Amino acid sequence: MRGKQRILGLVVALLALQLGSLISPAYACGCGAMIPDRASRIGVQRETSIVHWDARSRTEQIVMRFSVRGTAREAAWIMPVPGRADVELGDPYLFEELRELTAPEHRTRHYFWPRSGDWPFGGGGDTAAAPAPGAAPDATAPPVGVVGRERLGDFDVARLTATDPDALRDWLDDNGFELPERLSGELRPYVEQKWEYVAVRLAPEERGAALYGTLDPLRIRFASERPVYPMRLSRLATTPQSLGLYVLSEHRMEPRGAIGGNAPEVTYAGEVQAQGAVGELTGSGGGKARLFLTAVEQAFPEPGRIDGDHELRAAGADTPYRRVVFHDRLLTIGGEVPVWLVTVVAVPVAATALPRALRRRRAVRSGA
Repeated sequence: MRGKQRILGLVVALLALQLGSLISPAYACGCGAMIPDRASRIGVQRETSIVHWDARSRTEQIVMRFSVRGTAREAAWIMPVPGRADVELGDPYLFEELRELTAPEHRTRHYFWPRSGDWPFGGGGDTAAAPAPGAAPDATAPPVGVVGRERLGDFDVARLTATDPDALRDWLDDNGFELPERLSGELRPYVEQKWEYVAVRLAPEERGAALYGTLDPLRIRFASERPVYPMRLSRLATTPQSLGLYVLSEHRMEPRGAIGGNAPEVTYAGEVQAQGAVGELTGSGGGKARLFLTAVEQAFPEPGRIDGDHELRAAGADTPYRRVVFHDRLLTIGGEVPVWLVTVVAVPVAATALPRALRRRRAVRSGA
């Protein structure tokens, strides 16, 4: 009886652990903070961001798309930006285009001797291998100002100014969401440098529906003296975080530093044609403009060590790069007969036949 109880307890513990993994964030909400109501839980299963930097106009665009799961029917997302922001729904096809453009190259490598999984060892088959400085706070400005508010699909978007992080927390409270005390403190550097905020309520139009799956992307456009990707708020995460970032600009781009995470890794770099959804985003739909795409990934094993925002800069050279995925396959003849098997059979046969052939040849010469 005790044995059955122990087994039952172990099963319950494993189920609880699995459920926790489903609703815990697996990816960084890099330039914002996801805030569900207290009675619900939500996890950002995947967050993908696209940055377009126009150096001539000093304009930046960030397009974000979240894949979420959990029990929340409503949640808030807060993003600080260095200038006045315009917000609209983004084009979901943009992410598909960039995913295809940055896909790794696949190559086949052949090997001679059989490996585990190859005959005679098993079945056949192949093996796949810191915030920008701003103006000083205006003491006469209201603690929280609402620049604009609009409904965009499942999003209720408010563009805000704030001179007091506590007042910003109170504004969110008054609108149905509570801002954690620690987040209020993390917003203080942005408030002191007079950044503005995009507050988003994720509320499905279907009343009572939980937030689940891939949400519509949001496109945020603002002026900035230099390209920046806000990351500071992700330091509040309690689990390891990952950042995936596409950067579109005139040159290959790179983060200035690791800001408390592992070294950023470039997974793709190369020129692309400004057409389709990419052309719509960059304003060069004719496809003639020179555009460089850089894809960056970064891991944050200890989010509490994040000490600032990502500032992006042009790399030393526009060196192209693409990942290569190798698929190892056993070397065969006609796609079926292993070369090693032919060799193993042929060598002994040849070793036996060659002396015989030589003896015959000598006999023929002697007879002559």
